[in-house]
Amino acid sequence: QVQLVESGGGLVQSGGSLRLSCVVSKKFFTIMAMGWYRQAPGKQRELVATITSGGSTNYTDSVKGRFTISADNTKNTVYLQMNSLKPEDTAVYYCNADLRRLGLRRDYWGQGTQVTVSS
Repeated sequence: QVQLVESGGGLVQSGGSLRLSCVVSKKFFTIMAMGWYRQAPGKQRELVATITSGGSTNYTDSVKGRFTISADNTKNTVYLQMNSLKPEDTAVYYCNADLRRLGLRRDYWGQGTQVTVSS
């Protein structure tokens, strides 16, 4: 019933840009918030940015001023525009959706997309 499909990852040089997209297929669910997380090799998954259904955003300090999260609610799609990329941004990026149905909320995850930034 719920599927998150990410796209837009790839290899880019330091200082370059990438745009990630995530389409949420969620019949009968209400989107409360969407976000992006990342996991680098040997590290725990960490929050990158989130956006609520009302448009409020939150970023981890290391990406503030470089990354922008946005959403198109008509398309159930969340984007992550990543500028001025650094090698330390290299990770698998996961889309997350906080969905509600019949009063219950639950997190759903995409399969992940690899972002590699070369120095």
